[in-house]
Amino acid sequence: MSTTYSDLVAKINQWNTAYHVLDNPTVSDAEYDQAFRQLLALEAENPALITPESPSQRVGANPIDEFRKITHRVKMLSLDNAFSLTETVAFFERAAKELAVNLNELTLYSEPKLDGLAIAIHYHKGILVYAATRGDGQVGEDVTHNIKTIQSVPIKLVTTNPPDILNVRGEVFMPKLAFEKLNRLSAQNGSKLFVNPRNAVAGTVRQMNPKIAAERDLQFIPYGIGDYSNEQRFSKHSDIMVYLQTLGFKQNPHCTAFAASLNALEKNYATMAQQRANLPMEIDGIVYKLDLLEQQANLGFTAHHPKWAIARKFPAEQVTTQLLEVDFQVGRTGVLTPVARLEPVFVGGVTVSNATLHNMDEVERLGLHIGDTVVIERAGDVIPKVVKVAQPGTMQTPIIMPKHCPVCAAEVERIAGQVAYACTNGLLCAAQSAERIRHYASRRFMNIQNLGPKLIELLYGLGIVKTIADLYTLKVSDIANLEGCGEKSAQNVIDSIAATKVTKFATFLGALGIHGVGEEGAKNIAQAYKSLDALLVVVDAMPADFSDANLITFKVNIPNVGLVMSKNVVNFFKEPHNRSIINAILGAGVILEAAEATAADQTPVLFGQTWVLTGTLTMPRPEAKALLEGLGAKVAGSVSKKTTCVVAGENAGSKLAEAEALGVTVMDEAAFLNVINRNNIKP
Repeated sequence: MSTTYSDLVAKINQWNTAYHVLDNPTVSDAEYDQAFRQLLALEAENPALITPESPSQRVGANPIDEFRKITHRVKMLSLDNAFSLTETVAFFERAAKELAVNLNELTLYSEPKLDGLAIAIHYHKGILVYAATRGDGQVGEDVTHNIKTIQSVPIKLVTTNPPDILNVRGEVFMPKLAFEKLNRLSAQNGSKLFVNPRNAVAGTVRQMNPKIAAERDLQFIPYGIGDYSNEQRFSKHSDIMVYLQTLGFKQNPHCTAFAASLNALEKNYATMAQQRANLPMEIDGIVYKLDLLEQQANLGFTAHHPKWAIARKFPAEQVTTQLLEVDFQVGRTGVLTPVARLEPVFVGGVTVSNATLHNMDEVERLGLHIGDTVVIERAGDVIPKVVKVAQPGTMQTPIIMPKHCPVCAAEVERIAGQVAYACTNGLLCAAQSAERIRHYASRRFMNIQNLGPKLIELLYGLGIVKTIADLYTLKVSDIANLEGCGEKSAQNVIDSIAATKVTKFATFLGALGIHGVGEEGAKNIAQAYKSLDALLVVVDAMPADFSDANLITFKVNIPNVGLVMSKNVVNFFKEPHNRSIINAILGAGVILEAAEATAADQTPVLFGQTWVLTGTLTMPRPEAKALLEGLGAKVAGSVSKKTTCVVAGENAGSKLAEAEALGVTVMDEAAFLNVINRNNIKP
């Protein structure tokens, strides 16, 4: 039986390679389906037979709880960019000079720069072990469960002599047709549309559930190797690419090698730019590499990029159209964003009728008026953007920020110290409430399964759910009679909400939708305060008219959290309506797990010490006091034998004399700041 099973696995994998990699199907769909059903039946009867290379394992994984970190044995660096022929030639002239050769002695390898997500796929003895994102170049996220669903990624290398270690680097991308299909289905389901294929790929690869990735027709094309152990060695990059094709990887037919020269580079770029619109996938430039691996090794790397490869980017496509109107959208945090309504125009492969104007300062900078003929571009081939006014309109109708919210009619005010304007109605504003509910339930935060944007919109529109607290009082009968719902689907929603009643404090904090507080900010705050109760003690202790000095005390132990985010957090929790909603959520049985202690939570370095500040310092005295307290020190107003240190500024008086008389350590402000900086405390 095992021989039959092995033969069946090998046969189906061979068919998959022919279809998904070589674009050359060798069997009919019916024959393939019959063999695949036979395989599943064998595995169901004999689970012990299942091997990692079985085609059934591409979508066999269960959803994961979180992404583990993977350290790249060889760094995944970014590429340097060039935006003109001159810059590209200059880059390789510098390389030629360092190699002591002429430019025309270099052989370049060109490949379209796929607009996707860089991935490293690691094989051990020919079997896929893990796949990771680039991350920061040194450490990425484990996305093996999703990468295994990609049919053009071999689970087992097509060779009888696999290397012990092979780390394949390449790009995961979504073909244009697959992207259009995804957005078409998203529109039908009332889900958020993706702005471009790269955005769709990034969102898909970071899904917890691999079944979602399996449905989206992702593809993978390699662009090199990171780690390799085998007796076979290569002299050229082009040899590596041929080798990877023999192992079962899909190849891009538009790659080529040629002798470097100004004319050759110009011709290669012009050819690819002309073919770009007709390619089945999006590309945003061309990558040029030295083909000889010895030359690559001799040139090496900077801290950021290889010195033997560069990406020449395509310029953003620009067109002109007329600005018909400007609407103001109210976001989740109440900020009003001006959106240009345009005469529809085709640019960068899509028809554009809207473009963001960011804020009123941008409107003023551009000198925009309704009726103007404007130049727009898809910046980075992603978000349509108004670049400038091409021709003023005849009426010169000004664009004015409304005084009242277009959703709830509450007053609109400019946020102090920012360019943004916001609705003053907080969670009572319909636009903010609905968006906050979607944000709260989203996969990034509470991850309430089965509660999609369309259902939220329906529940909110009917007044069944007005705030996030109302989610926890929903009943099956509230949902079962809605359009498109039934008893079973309603029960699934209720069960999914109940499943989130025990969650991490950081997750809940991020889910609240506090302006400027994303996943990392929420984690930092939660790690510093450990629990909601501890956070609220600090917030409640602050005066109603709290100052920046109060905020320094709030944030001093929180890495990467500045005064603006601190102010947003304090303001949010001081708002009675917000506290009422949070109390209702906790009253419904939601339990927040406190953040676990880490090595960073050890005893503060100045714990048990007493410091005194005297004289005139360049920083405000309350700020210096807060910084010392953040390191665990007690700040006293007088000097004694128990004083650990005195920080003496300009015109220090009697306290300095007392310290010197008692033999207490004295430091100036520069030395004090060294102590602060050495311990990573920032004002």
